[in-house]
Amino acid sequence: MSNRRIALLGAGNMGRALIGGLLRSGTRAELISVGEHLPDARAALARDFGVTATADNAQALAGAAIVVLAVKPQVAARVLAPLAPTLRDSHPLLISVCAGTRVSSLEEWTTGTVPVVRAMPNRPALLGAGITGLYAPGTISAGHRAAAEQVMRAVGEVVWVSSEDAIDAVSALSGSGPAYFFLLAQLMAEAGEQLGLERQAALRLAAATLHGSGLMAHSADVDLPRLRAEVTSPGGTTEAAVRVLESADLRGTVSRALAAAAARSRELAALRPDPDAADKP
Repeated sequence: MSNRRIALLGAGNMGRALIGGLLRSGTRAELISVGEHLPDARAALARDFGVTATADNAQALAGAAIVVLAVKPQVAARVLAPLAPTLRDSHPLLISVCAGTRVSSLEEWTTGTVPVVRAMPNRPALLGAGITGLYAPGTISAGHRAAAEQVMRAVGEVVWVSSEDAIDAVSALSGSGPAYFFLLAQLMAEAGEQLGLERQAALRLAAATLHGSGLMAHSADVDLPRLRAEVTSPGGTTEAAVRVLESADLRGTVSRALAAAAARSRELAALRPDPDAADKP
């Protein structure tokens, strides 16, 4: 990154992943400030990263050109709404990694005074190996798009989508996707046990296969059908297994699973949190 100051609101897993990634990519610690209400989390940030953390979100935003909203979606409104005057004066780029929180809500809570980009990273970002779907309204400048991309590249790859609705698909595919692969590896290990493998051997075989296959897919120009064909010899063991999966309508099952995840993402957006909800009976 350049010499622009970056403020993060929230220092959970994704916030910490971004801080670590930004530092690795060359952002100096003194250019990163964090708004975090938990004292233990603030102490850990200072100890682990050498960044400034404060319970005062307005203080964390001071001088920031980029603000990353990395809090839980249900508290996003309560965090942003009191900061609207500060954001209006400083006019930073706001990058939201809050799942299911739409641009229209973010703009309302900030009184429409800041440019907003939505980001949907996934859990491998914790290792710097994530991928983030990005969406920006048509009013966002090329400079702000480039800045958002640069921030999120600190934790992995980025892919821009052309509509906000597509973020729901990103959430279903890559946001939730690691769980699908973990589930498949778990089921493979359990099946290996049933075939006579010891539990630890089955788990290691499944996990290493998941890891190695991911590396191959990542380095093969995303030609997944070709990779599968290269493993699937005619009349061989892989073909026998794939035939069973296809006969069980694996394609349809995966399609329905992602559709359910995307639908839930839309539902969560419709359940837009009320900034005053915590004060209501």
